[in-house]
Amino acid sequence: MTRLYGKHVAMAALCVVGFAAVASAQFETRAIHGLPGETFGMVAGDFNHDGKLDVAVTGGYLSILLGNGDGTFQSPVNYSGVFYAIAAADFNGDGNLDLVVAPDNNSVSVFLGNSDGTFQPPKTSYTTGGCAVIAVGDFNGDHKPDIVVIDPPYISVLLGNGDGTFQAPSDNNSFVGPGYLAVGDFNNDHQLDVVVVGAFGGTSSMGVLLGNGNGTLQPSLTSPLTYVPDWVSTADFNRDGRMDLAIGYVSGGVGVRLGNGNGAFEPEVIYQFQGGGPIEVGDFNGDGKLDLVAGASPPAGVAEFLGNGDGTFQPAQFYLSGTTGGALAADFNGDGRLDVALLDGLQGKFTTMLNTGVVSFSPSAPLAFPVQLIDTSSAPRAVTLTNNGAQAVSIGSVKVTGQYRESSASCGGTIPASGSCVISVVFEPEGAGRQVGSITLVDSASSKPQFVELSGSGTVVKALPVSLNFGSQKVGAKSSPLAVTVTNEGSRAVELENIGIGGNDSKDFSETDNCTGHGTPPGGSCTVTVTFTPTKTGSRAAALYITPLGTVRPQPVNLAGNGSQESP
Repeated sequence: MTRLYGKHVAMAALCVVGFAAVASAQFETRAIHGLPGETFGMVAGDFNHDGKLDVAVTGGYLSILLGNGDGTFQSPVNYSGVFYAIAAADFNGDGNLDLVVAPDNNSVSVFLGNSDGTFQPPKTSYTTGGCAVIAVGDFNGDHKPDIVVIDPPYISVLLGNGDGTFQAPSDNNSFVGPGYLAVGDFNNDHQLDVVVVGAFGGTSSMGVLLGNGNGTLQPSLTSPLTYVPDWVSTADFNRDGRMDLAIGYVSGGVGVRLGNGNGAFEPEVIYQFQGGGPIEVGDFNGDGKLDLVAGASPPAGVAEFLGNGDGTFQPAQFYLSGTTGGALAADFNGDGRLDVALLDGLQGKFTTMLNTGVVSFSPSAPLAFPVQLIDTSSAPRAVTLTNNGAQAVSIGSVKVTGQYRESSASCGGTIPASGSCVISVVFEPEGAGRQVGSITLVDSASSKPQFVELSGSGTVVKALPVSLNFGSQKVGAKSSPLAVTVTNEGSRAVELENIGIGGNDSKDFSETDNCTGHGTPPGGSCTVTVTFTPTKTGSRAAALYITPLGTVRPQPVNLAGNGSQESP
């Protein structure tokens, strides 16, 4: 997947930048949201003026996810069209955030915001080529947002007219093979410049295109790179008043280059991690020093590089997530700490990971339960809370919501420094289908409640026993049959659509039944008979799958046996 993220907007308008007391940044998965089809880019902003950050995602649609203020989002509202790069700014000066996106042609489209989270039909401005990247800045000093785009082979500036449209592009083809860019004043002349990274013909390089202050760019000051890049971010990492660079590499790792203040940069220092693509910059642990985060894989999650304030960074710390992908930093739950969102473009998944300060959760991903029969209790699953700080953390309350129940807990009072406690939860579904809930934790480590999402599915179909073991059986000889009783525990008739055997050794087992082809009434039962005919010696295993029509199927029945040369 080509990662096309347009995040270079006035971030002060999008994110909360004040922080609580200094602490280590811990990232814990809050929620995973599905999106329609493959996705390409995302940007955060308060599109409906409710003080909660929202997200816009490009892909097979332009999807708008309004934020709930706790790290979760409402279902996406989709605008038709295939879109790639994206950025946000107030392009018509009405106080509402607008979106500029790149359709699948030689143009850019601006969706003007209506202040309520909806957007007007797009306004089109034309580019010389198809746009791969969009960034926002004021390149001619008229206080109207302009954009700079990569429309290969060009890097082009389009000056804004102040109404959501742009003037004809000023094209610059002095850098060969542009892949991604960022905006900043790299020679301290108070005019915006562009830094670009890319690869062409086996050669990787970066270039600085100094701005002339009128919307045109000077020829690229190009220098080689050792690895193939796919991202560049810019900020003042050592607080010397000069813009520095963080370059993400396809093969993994971040290259940091300190700026000289004249458009040139010092040799890079490489920080290794498994991942690549978007590098987000921010003060994630509240110590006043800029840090870096990036999507990591494998393992899937986030890599964090804490800054030392002198332009160097500590080794990566990893936080696991349910998905991988490009990262976006913003305060999604309004607690004054920068959180992270991950966009898995191929799977169309949008994941939020909240910055929980010194408290970490294990597992950090949403706690998922196996399918459970309605009106029964699951085996308990546990979440361990660890205090990674130097001071004790007091626990105000622990609350479990949804069709879940706290079965035991050691999280009362305080968690000492480097200490931990455990919360155990059981799943008790009252109806069929997916059931979500949460553990809500109020503690002194955060000004807002922290969450562990709970997920499971209830079924009305009971299958007993839960496993069949045929023991030892001569290869090629059929065993005596064993039976599974299937019962409808629901209040309506259920039709069993399919019953089958799957798994690596499925050919060694066979089934017959009187279940399929008709409805099973409430409280009614039917029987599945399974036999074992081993094809090889040794342990053989498979599973019996029972699939009801229109409802959740139960856990498969495990099948096991042993192939032998001798008769039992």
